[in-house]
Amino acid sequence: MTPETELYELQQADRSHEAQIGELLATFRAHPHFLLTSHARPDGDAIGSVLALAEVLEQLGCQVDILFADPVPLTYRALPNLHRIHHTPSANDIDPEGDIPAVLLECDGIARTGLLGLEGRTLINIDHHASGRPFASVNWIDEHACAVAAMVYRLARAANVEITPSMATCLYAAILSDTGAFTYSSTTADTFALVHDLAAHGADPSQIARDIYFSNPASKIRLLGIALSNLQTEGDIAWTWVTSEDMDRIGATAEDCEGVVNYLISIAGVESAVFLREAEASQFRLSIRSKGKSDVAQIAEYFGGGGHRNASGCTLDGPLGVATERILTQLRARIC
Repeated sequence: MTPETELYELQQADRSHEAQIGELLATFRAHPHFLLTSHARPDGDAIGSVLALAEVLEQLGCQVDILFADPVPLTYRALPNLHRIHHTPSANDIDPEGDIPAVLLECDGIARTGLLGLEGRTLINIDHHASGRPFASVNWIDEHACAVAAMVYRLARAANVEITPSMATCLYAAILSDTGAFTYSSTTADTFALVHDLAAHGADPSQIARDIYFSNPASKIRLLGIALSNLQTEGDIAWTWVTSEDMDRIGATAEDCEGVVNYLISIAGVESAVFLREAEASQFRLSIRSKGKSDVAQIAEYFGGGGHRNASGCTLDGPLGVATERILTQLRARIC
């Protein structure tokens, strides 16, 4: 592709995004009330983006209810306005009639939310995953965005609303976490320009980093010790695991497993890494990472999961040996 062709395609994509933003804003202004949610087992991008988008919608005159199927991890409990999030299994607990439109962030379908009661509603889909799908009435998918928070920021700017300190804090935390503290290839000069503006509007970078990275419970460190003791390597692939028995023995939770895989991918010479957590009897939740040689989003999609080129996840049936061999076979085959 010539530089001229690449520039043309970028310009076309930008025009497409502007049109989608316009459609979103028209939809937001056409309804007085929205439900906001994101995927089950919410991460920093899901939580920060939903909280920030709630502020955007309220400045547009909308009433907003935020709901998640799963609790917010301890790591993100310093974010402002967290008290506004309802932990519930069904959207019908908030709106029994099913009349209120729902905005889904970072989801490739209703099932990804873990919530009941979304069927039959008007749905708005905002996503930045390569596995994103246009399943809703209104869809905006930008797989080149460093985080869905970057898309929410762009919406806020297009809507000409105030970037409040609380909004800036939530968006900064979301981008920090979803770029791997600015280490993933999705981090660009635009990313730094964006977070510079968020800092100028009240986000405190050092405090946010401390809240996210230096607030781990002791159970997470104990679990990390178990995972690292199980570490295996083969060429440029690294993997490890923990079982339900391991977690029960030390009082660890699924939340404590977040970030374990990042220690594996940090090993010199390792290009792909996977962490397997036993979620239920003989079923394993996988976190997969790459330094760029493998597109782990494709691997995760192959197994019914999804994510980004360098960071994805999926679920496999066990036993452990079988699940491990299945993922290793794909990683071996897809090294570029």
